[in-house]
Amino acid sequence: MIRNPILPGFNPDPSICRVGADYYIATSTFEWYPGVQIHHSRDLANWTLACRPLTRAAQLDMRGNPDSCGIWAPCLSHTDGLFWLVYTDVKRLDGAFKDAHNYIVTAPTIDGPWSDPIYVNSSGFDPSLFHDEDGTKYFMNMRWNHRGTGTGGNPAHASFDGILLQEWTPEAGLTGPIKNIFDGTARGLTEAPHIFKRNGWYYLTTAEGGTGYDHAVTTARSRDIWGPYTVQPGEHLMTCTSAPDHPIQRTGHGQYVETPEGEGFHTFLMGRPMPDRFCPMGRETGIERIIWQDDWPMLESGSQVPRIDVPADVVATPRQSVTYDLTTGTLPDDFQWLRTPDHARIFRSTSTGLTLIGRESIGSWFEQALVARRQEDFAYTADTTLTFTPDTYQQAAGLTTYYNRHKFHALMVTHDPALGRALSLMSCLGDWPDGALSFPCDPVALPDGPVDLRVVVSCATQQFFWRQGQGDWTSIGPPLDASVISDEGGRGEHASFTGAFVGMVAFDTSGQAAEATFTQFAYHPDPS
Repeated sequence: MIRNPILPGFNPDPSICRVGADYYIATSTFEWYPGVQIHHSRDLANWTLACRPLTRAAQLDMRGNPDSCGIWAPCLSHTDGLFWLVYTDVKRLDGAFKDAHNYIVTAPTIDGPWSDPIYVNSSGFDPSLFHDEDGTKYFMNMRWNHRGTGTGGNPAHASFDGILLQEWTPEAGLTGPIKNIFDGTARGLTEAPHIFKRNGWYYLTTAEGGTGYDHAVTTARSRDIWGPYTVQPGEHLMTCTSAPDHPIQRTGHGQYVETPEGEGFHTFLMGRPMPDRFCPMGRETGIERIIWQDDWPMLESGSQVPRIDVPADVVATPRQSVTYDLTTGTLPDDFQWLRTPDHARIFRSTSTGLTLIGRESIGSWFEQALVARRQEDFAYTADTTLTFTPDTYQQAAGLTTYYNRHKFHALMVTHDPALGRALSLMSCLGDWPDGALSFPCDPVALPDGPVDLRVVVSCATQQFFWRQGQGDWTSIGPPLDASVISDEGGRGEHASFTGAFVGMVAFDTSGQAAEATFTQFAYHPDPS
């Protein structure tokens, strides 16, 4: 079986392409750096991280980008001996404007070197590049209407102003007429365009209904790339609105691919909600098998609801615990940081460990020393070993479960005027726009020396622990609400688009850049 999700944890907006026997999926990374995750597989079931291509300031600088902005919806393709990656850097989330800038980078191999970006346009987000059989290249994106009047008689969301198509060349950029080729269906919020060609038909795949529980994949076709496009019978290739109790929800935003033997598959964005309908892993990536009827794609099951297990002659590798040695001088591939291309300002990896350099607060949008990995399981344990000697309460370092600056819990080593070095528990429970900080318990005095910090997450609750030496683990503070560390926490599903992380953090709001060193980090899924 191929088991969904194939990319667990925060891996939304999957764009898939095949090069020979190799499959690649690019997913959105939003404010996390480096930008874009590209995974590789030979069997569609087992995937490994191949690269994160946007690694330098010339390609991406997100300092100042609000939460859930940054890299939206990349599109990955391969032709002319190159990989082509199209991406958006979104600079604003709230209000009438989006300020979404679209770029293209290329590379001869998936691991680079990736070029400096070519700017394309800023008319909307979810850009896509289609290479036609005659070599003509077409650029697409949804158009954002800040006036809110919309087009096409679709009132579901007036700012989603249709799918634009225009020719593009690397030498001249966008050329010729711009045409709105698709206004979408009555479900609205039409975005995420991808085109593929089969049996003389141009197929346009879009996502509709928003990224919450009304999400859908919609397919339309035309004999002419410029349209008009006819929507498939039943309107949607995938949606889970008819199956609210299905383990997979929020299905949408994907792309079609064929195996070398001509079998069809379609990726899709998905969520795995808890019973109270929050998704702790955020938006993940799934895949389904496609069959064709009357030149229309359909799910093999005959339903619009994708399956957890897709029949295939492959074996998926079971999930494993992992312990990261942070004294190797290299940051492990599973970890990312926030926004800045100048990571030397916020951390360094040496033979003594991962040293975080305290900069701005845990709520900063600019320079924040927070290095973390994705939550991939409903229940897990994570722990780390920290050496840190603060001399003011403005300096803190520790272990955090983190979604964004409004949604996190953290167990921090800091300084208390009455206790000296101490452990302090701090939380932000989805409060917006104030980001109010709370302290679930009194600080606990902490003797000198390294300290182990642990968090145990079980669905909607989590508990922090600590110890020194090889002693027993001691709990600190009450059980905490883990459901806030989700898309649905705080403002709700359409205000946050990333996923839960667990990792290491340090800040020093005194400006002294106090340093904290972590020597190991472990993540243990709970299979029960």
